[in-house]
Parts: sequence; C-alpha cells; structure tokens
Amino acid sequence: MTVPFFDPVTAVLLIPISSAALLAAMPGYRLTARLNVVASLATFLSALSLFMVERPSPGPYVLIDDLNIVFIVLNTFVGFTTSIFSASYIAHELETGRLTPVYLRFYHAMYQIMMFGMNLAFVSNNIGLMWVAVELATLTTVLMVGIYRTHAALEAAWKYFILGSVGIALALFGTILVYMAARPVMGEGQDGMVWTLLVERAANFDAALLNVAFVFLFLGYGTKVGLAPLHAWLPDAHAEGPTPISAVLSGLLLNVALYALLRFKILLAANPASIAPGPLMVTMGLVSLIFAAFMLYRRRDIKRLFAYSSIEHMGIIVFAFGMGGPLANFAGLLHMVMHSLTKSAIFYAVGHISQIKGTQRISRIRGLTVTHPALGWGLVVGVVAIAGLPPLGIFMSEFLVVSSTFARQPLLAIVLVFGLLLAFGALTLRLTSVAFGEPRGSTAPADASYIPMFAHLALVLGAGIYLPAPLVVWFQHVAQLLG
Repeated sequence: MTVPFFDPVTAVLLIPISSAALLAAMPGYRLTARLNVVASLATFLSALSLFMVERPSPGPYVLIDDLNIVFIVLNTFVGFTTSIFSASYIAHELETGRLTPVYLRFYHAMYQIMMFGMNLAFVSNNIGLMWVAVELATLTTVLMVGIYRTHAALEAAWKYFILGSVGIALALFGTILVYMAARPVMGEGQDGMVWTLLVERAANFDAALLNVAFVFLFLGYGTKVGLAPLHAWLPDAHAEGPTPISAVLSGLLLNVALYALLRFKILLAANPASIAPGPLMVTMGLVSLIFAAFMLYRRRDIKRLFAYSSIEHMGIIVFAFGMGGPLANFAGLLHMVMHSLTKSAIFYAVGHISQIKGTQRISRIRGLTVTHPALGWGLVVGVVAIAGLPPLGIFMSEFLVVSSTFARQPLLAIVLVFGLLLAFGALTLRLTSVAFGEPRGSTAPADASYIPMFAHLALVLGAGIYLPAPLVVWFQHVAQLLG
C-alpha cells in the first residue's frame, strides 16, 4: 500500500501531541497562546481534508467512517474556536494574577494533549485503545479544572477525578467482558478488540455476556456523558475551572463518551439474542432531562446553570438515540452538533461576563444588554437557541425528536415535552434577570474576541433555517448505520 504524502488521520493525531511538547517548553504567554490557536487550526483543517482524500481501510487500530467523521470535524472545529476565545480569556487571568506564566505553559500543553486524547478516541478501531484515549482526555481535563489551585477548584478536580475514575473503571470492566464474549469466536489476541471485526461476527457472541458488558459500559461511559444520577462531577467542574474548559467539557468531552456508547450500541444490535439497549438509554435520558430541568430553577451560579443545561441536553440526545430509527437517530445527531455549537458559544459569553463583573453569581449580574451589548445580546441569542426556540437549529432537532416520539410512543412524548417546557421556563427566567433590567456590577469595557461566539451562533441560526442537501444525506446515512 502506497503511503500518501499527506495523511489526515496522522495529522489529526500528530499535530496536537507534538504541539503539546512544544508548548510545554516555550516561555511567553502571547507566543504560546498564538501557537495554541495555530495548532488547533491546523488540526481542524486536517480533519476537513478527510472529506477530500480516500479513506484508509480499517486497520487494527484506526477506523475512519461516516460516523466518526461527524465527531472529528465537530471536535476540531470547536477546539479551534475555543482556542481563540481562550487566548483573550487567559490573558485577563494572567493580568489579575489568578494564573502565572508557568501555569499558562501547563494549560496550553494540556489543552493540546486533551485534543489529542479526544481525537484518538474517535479514530480508534480498537475498543481497548478507545478506552485509553477517553481516560487520557479525562485526566487532562481534571488537571485543567484544578489549575486555579483554590480550595474550591481542587475540590472540584478531586471529585471529577474520583467519579471519573469509578466510571472509567466500570467502562474498562465492560470492555473486558466484550473481549470475553468475543474470545470463543474470535480467538486469542487483538482481533477480539477490533471493533470492525467484532461487529462482523457479533451475532455469534455469548449474548448474556454482551448484555452484562453493555450495562457496565453504559454506567461507565454514562458517567462521562453526565447522565443523572452519574452527573455529580459536572456542575463543580464547570463552575470552578477556567471557562474555556467549561466550553470544551460541554461542547466536546461529553460527546467523546457518547461516541463510545454508540459504538457499543451498534455492536449489541448486531447480536439478535442480546437485550435491546434502547429502553435503558430512553429511561436514563428522560431521567436526566427531568432532573436537570428542575435543578435549573435552583442555580445561583451562572456557570452551574449552564452545566445543568448540558445534563438536560445530553439526556435529550441519549433519549433520541435510545428511541432509534432513521428519524430519531438523525435528530440525535443534529441535536448533538447544535448543542455543542450553542453551549460553547454561551460559555464564551459567560466567561467574559464573569471576568468583567468579577462574579459568577446570577444575582449580581444585571442589564448586560445595556452595559455590554455585544456580550448581552450574544448571551440572549445563545439562551434562546439552547431553550429550543425557532428559527434556531436546536428547535429543529427537538421538533424531530418530539415528532418521532409522538408517532411511536405518545406517553413518552408527553414526558419529553414536559421536561423541555420546564427547562424553557427556567432558562427564560434566568435570562431576563441577567440580560435586562437596571445594570448592576462593573461596567468596565470587555477585552474580548467575539468572533468565536458569533461564528457558532451564525452556524446554529443557519442550520435552523436551511440544512444543505449533502449534509442531510450524510446524516441520514449515519442514522442508518446507528440502526
């Protein structure tokens, strides 16, 4: 086989990990921040090139198909825009003394290692390697959550580490059980860990072992997805870590664990004697939606508020994939993309707002549309989008989820709509108090980059008005792959 001059898969992995080594050794904040942006852009362009080159045949370690290209391109794009936001955000943290130059070098190096870990998880054809990659991405975000070195930040990082370790241990046990189920058919060796080979022969595996394995995998990776009641780490990690990491956690890292679940869901569906994973996913999705919707009313910290909003939306996405079928799977994919873009845009706005006001307390933030119109109205559009109002993209995906559910399970659709309306009320209540009214808090000008926030919101608006035909066909094909 001829080795191409440019291999985008290698580039997607090599650029972040080599950039991390370089960033760790480089002094000077401005240079490292710019290199972080350049490296993220190069990784994103490499991911886009996957559409233009011939895809490599699946190997024992690497797989590129229509499913993971969705995740890779989304991951690298949000990683790139977040690096732009991060440059201006972290500059303020350095000026105020919350971070030192040494910590900034560590921060940028960890950022690229995190991107490497997530990209590796997406391209892995080996289920053991995928587990290692998810763990690597988790450990890097744990370190970044605690980077402020305050008591609250260290406590949040420790809670994230403990709960994440429990989750990843359960996922490891589930992975081992899958290998045990495959061994009588696949034999000893790495073939029993290669996902494409497992799917081809999954019909002959021990269904009982697969069933037990999926329960452990769902609980393990479900902890990373942030599903209730496995969510306890997520609000603290969002509230106490740097806001760029909050954007990455909500917009990207939750999707990595979701991707792992979808791979195993396809594997389970290939065995006719195994349990249907749909009911478990539907139940956990609805529980997460209803729980998070109620909790939104009790949040007093603006970053915790949107952390619970992430739990709500991941519940919707898992519910959609649990329902299955072409329409629900299509809606789940679309909702995942729209949520990643919208939630990261919201955190871009919230990050600069909390810096200007010197607080994350909702009660101390008022009149943003008057004092800081760009940030205030950007937040308004973001919250309107995440609440599911037309003509933005999340309205379309939620409408498809609800209509698909009404056609098949009307009672579940009633519960789903109840949760959506409950969350809508909470977000509207908080938005009116923060964005409008008599200004409160600092009115200092914002030294912010608005390009990432408005770029994301423009994409979400465009998707709500019109989805290009090639994108629709692509998502329909992926929806069929998911079963």
